[in-house]
Amino acid sequence: MSNRHTSKQARSRYGRYGGGDPLAPPVDIAEALDAIGQDVMAGYSPERAMREFLRRGGRDQRGLDDLARRVAERRRELLQRHNLDGTLEEIRQLLDQAVLEERKQLARDVDLDDFDRTLREMQLDAAHPQGGSPNVAAAVSELSSYDWQSRQAREDYEKIKDLLGRELLDQRFAGMKQALENATDEDRAAINEMLGDLNDLLEKRNRGEDTQADFDEFMAKHGDYFPEDPQDLDELLDAMAARAAAAQRMLNSMSAEQRAELMELSQQAFGSPALMESLARLDSNLQSLRPGEDWSGSERMDGDEGIGLGDGTGVFQDLADLDQLSEQLSQSYGGARMDDLDLDKLARQLGEDARVDARTLQELERALRDGGTLRRGSDGNLQLTPKAMRQLGKALLRDVADKMSGRQGQRELRRAGAAGDLSGATRPWEFGDTEPWHVPRTITNAVVRTAGEGRGLGAGVRLTVDDIEVQETEARTQACVALLVDTSFSMAMDGRWVPMKRTALALHTLIRSRFRGDALQLIGFGRHAEVMDIEELTALDAMWDKGTNLHHALLLANRHFRKHPNAQPVLLIVTDGEPTSHLEADGEVYFSYPPHPLTVAYAVRELDNSRRLGAQTTFFRLGDDPGLARFIDSMAQRVEGRVVAPELDDLGAAVVGSYLGSRGAPGTSMPYRGGYGDWFGGRGFWVGD
Repeated sequence: MSNRHTSKQARSRYGRYGGGDPLAPPVDIAEALDAIGQDVMAGYSPERAMREFLRRGGRDQRGLDDLARRVAERRRELLQRHNLDGTLEEIRQLLDQAVLEERKQLARDVDLDDFDRTLREMQLDAAHPQGGSPNVAAAVSELSSYDWQSRQAREDYEKIKDLLGRELLDQRFAGMKQALENATDEDRAAINEMLGDLNDLLEKRNRGEDTQADFDEFMAKHGDYFPEDPQDLDELLDAMAARAAAAQRMLNSMSAEQRAELMELSQQAFGSPALMESLARLDSNLQSLRPGEDWSGSERMDGDEGIGLGDGTGVFQDLADLDQLSEQLSQSYGGARMDDLDLDKLARQLGEDARVDARTLQELERALRDGGTLRRGSDGNLQLTPKAMRQLGKALLRDVADKMSGRQGQRELRRAGAAGDLSGATRPWEFGDTEPWHVPRTITNAVVRTAGEGRGLGAGVRLTVDDIEVQETEARTQACVALLVDTSFSMAMDGRWVPMKRTALALHTLIRSRFRGDALQLIGFGRHAEVMDIEELTALDAMWDKGTNLHHALLLANRHFRKHPNAQPVLLIVTDGEPTSHLEADGEVYFSYPPHPLTVAYAVRELDNSRRLGAQTTFFRLGDDPGLARFIDSMAQRVEGRVVAPELDDLGAAVVGSYLGSRGAPGTSMPYRGGYGDWFGGRGFWVGD
């Protein structure tokens, strides 16, 4: 190897393109949004919900957990495969071979004086007893002054010194073991010169005296030893300190006997103790300049595959990379972002498929954070945006439509109009009409009129205003809807919390997107009741206070109905328990279990008020408690309401279906009494963007 290096006027670095397929479609966040919404409804914060999805991954997307598992397996495989006596074993084999060749030569050399032969054999036996297990370091040291008779034995022994030097340099400079094979004395001198200049440069940095010009001069002279092509001293320091720290951890991981033997052997490297002095000086400088590296760690390696000092240092660097990747993949530290993932290290350790998976997760996180799905609230925490709530609501509404229609593909028909539903009748157009034209009747009118005027059709038919007929639509009445959802502790305890929230969001989405004239109010009632907007309800944590205050909820519902005197009141009550609390005259909450007769009476009184306001009432009973069933049945009979006892998975379909029935099915003026599938399957409503 030559130490000549031409001066670099400008350095260019090339690497693998890491931006992904530029023609690939953007990531689809629909699945992520659905999963995040489910977790938010279950009580997770949006930040935690997003982290959980990235951790789990999707149907066709591996998540952080899978990558972390592969990192752990890779780390375990490295530890279980290797042991640290590779260099010592290689030296032992070279020593055995050299001594064997020398003994053969002594036996063959008939011209050798018997006394000289005996003396040499005694020297060999002292350093390397036949049939014994020699101390390799001591043997190498004792034989350093031996006058080898065998040329092959002398070459094998010199290989030991050469191997030690190359391995020690390979610990600090990756690839040096191979680069210095068959090195000349000139090459070794160049190495020593480079180490001296490098130490001088590092000591200048320690004193704060170094400049970029010093670094450029060093690289112009010795750049061939640094194929990674650092652009400044900090880059060089980072790379060298990481490898030197790995070398130190490898040394720490050896047994005390292995360390002692290696230290003794290292003095023989290249037959020059000056090399060890330069390397010790280099290690000291690196530790001083990069104290944050792990210089004291250790690992236990019990595998069958021995590794040399250079390769072992590389393994310890791999272990350090895997530890960093494990921390990055955990995302458990403050301010963690997917962009923290080192994709190059991930690809190097696990392959290109891991890089692709991680990059997709990064793009997914960016799309969620920057694409209008999540935003920072006034408290600094992430929140679902209104856009995300709409997307989530549409997905839930599609699920509801699937359950109600009983078959796929019927829920996106665009036949229901915002101004009313077609009745099948037509009438002449009048000024101000916005109904759609009935094209066949309009054309027929024009043809009949033209023929009646005695003009032939050959001259064409021209439309006039009098020809136009429009399609009549049913007037759509406005509804005033109150959805009362039980938020008592039993709802959370029995797994009804998330279905309740899904139902509320589905109904909210339907009304906001298809029946905008309707007035919806969401009322949660536990120990007391409160009006909530949809964001509050979906983010509501489980309530563990005892109490089911139906009285307070009905008070709020009736207030809502009175604010909309011209609308049809629709009262929807979702509960899994009898009323156990009510409001006293002073506004305090009274609680009693079993239910106090006064509590029941207060609830019944407000329900009667709802009936007097004209409310169409439906109870959705959750659970199989006989007492609850009797109570709700009697309440429903009292106000000529209905009782539905759906399975949890069908709660949303039941509530939405009851709401639609209360409004009247499309094309009729009577309340809808048919099955859900009749309306959704036969006519459908559109759940579009």
